[in-house]
Amino acid sequence: MRRIRRLLMAGSLLLASAPMVAAVQTAHAGTQQTYLVVYSQQAVPAGAPATISSAGGTLVASYGAIGVAVARSDSSAFRDNVMKDSKVEGVAATGGFATQLNDGVVGDTTTSTDTATPAPGNDTLSSLQWDMDQINAPAARAINGGSPSVTVGDIDTGIDYTHPDLAANVDFGKSVSCIGGVQDTTPAAWKDDHGHGTHTAGTIAAAKNGIGIVGVAPNVKIAAIKAGNADGFFFPEAVVCAFMWAGTHNIQVTNNSYFADPWLFNCKNDPGQRAIWNAERRAIKFAQQSGTVVVAAIGNQADDVAHPTQDATSPDDTIPVERRVTNACAVVPVEVPGVIGVSGDGNKLMKSFFSSYGVGSTQVVAPSGDSILQVTAAAPNGRVLSTWPSYMPCTRKVIEGTTVYCYLQGTSMASPHVAGVAALIVSMGITSPGAVTARINNTADPMACPTDVSVYAPFPATDNGAPQTCQGGIGYNSWFGHGQVNALKAVGG
Repeated sequence: MRRIRRLLMAGSLLLASAPMVAAVQTAHAGTQQTYLVVYSQQAVPAGAPATISSAGGTLVASYGAIGVAVARSDSSAFRDNVMKDSKVEGVAATGGFATQLNDGVVGDTTTSTDTATPAPGNDTLSSLQWDMDQINAPAARAINGGSPSVTVGDIDTGIDYTHPDLAANVDFGKSVSCIGGVQDTTPAAWKDDHGHGTHTAGTIAAAKNGIGIVGVAPNVKIAAIKAGNADGFFFPEAVVCAFMWAGTHNIQVTNNSYFADPWLFNCKNDPGQRAIWNAERRAIKFAQQSGTVVVAAIGNQADDVAHPTQDATSPDDTIPVERRVTNACAVVPVEVPGVIGVSGDGNKLMKSFFSSYGVGSTQVVAPSGDSILQVTAAAPNGRVLSTWPSYMPCTRKVIEGTTVYCYLQGTSMASPHVAGVAALIVSMGITSPGAVTARINNTADPMACPTDVSVYAPFPATDNGAPQTCQGGIGYNSWFGHGQVNALKAVGG
């Protein structure tokens, strides 16, 4: 992954008279911007549409369950005007606050309606899937290939729903575009126009159909929740929409191969960033409390996210601003409580040279590829192969007839392996996020910190130049967490 960083509840927009607020400033029209309005209470007041209108804006979406609204305005005084409302905790413009992908460059139990069904055997390109062998996915799906009653929401750039390895598993009824913070269930709106989302979806749930590759959980359904645009940018209003959609549409697992905040490190002592942090954190918590397991990639900066000191690469859709950061700054979603954070390794079972890490942030490790330190006979270019849209360019592709597959590397590739394993666990009837997380952690294969990390010397942290160091023991450490995810052990094999 590089950094694709970062929801719509079915609540209706209420029309009512606006409460009394301080005098509204006027301002000349400027560039239209999108804003997140975060209320002090976990509710959006009935008068919000009128208040936002009188401040010079338009209400776009309202998430009453978490007290967040999305608005648009071309008034330079909009934020100041809305902040005069005593019910408002914070307001932040989201334009210029995004992150972009650069992959390939670097419990409770209940019974499901359908039972898990085995999916033994291989497809035509399975011999190229070293990553699946490494986590024992083929042996696991011979026992449990997942249940079609389980849906994984891939919060990403959309899905190519015509891809032969995905078409049968795409859940059209639960797919949506959240671009702009507004739900659009039209298939054309959530069709992948970047490629990244189709790649992550294939790792999760490519069908066992005799062609191409096989995903970790080939019998489950996959829903496209499009929060990343054609340029690979994930703006905050789309991320809030995505998690609210997941929490209200019985989506049991979400994969998040991006960073969901305006900056690599989102600092809560900054008023604008704090508003975005609170909106995204509330939305993620809402999804978790609704029963959604949230799995997230930790990032490709080679950073110790538990001990940040500098951010020199964001916001990367405008001009990066070098700034000092502390533990008051957090990465979303991976540092939100309850999220399963995933670091990356390659075919030599070493941490990928680019993978970030951190005590408390890394729960498990999974294959992300490594084209420099971990090229092997099984992984001749070090990268992970998965599904790809035929209409999008790919530097390293494999063509099966007219069907396209692409090799990429990044922790974006690691996270969907874990999301797939989570889907297998949910297919067994283990449904609470806490119980799923515990099973993933407890069945992982422990991996110790390396005794010699000199091989990583040429790859210091991207943002502060610090050398990569590993902390902890074989039971848990900052690089590998509880160890490499093991699909076979997770399903009881």
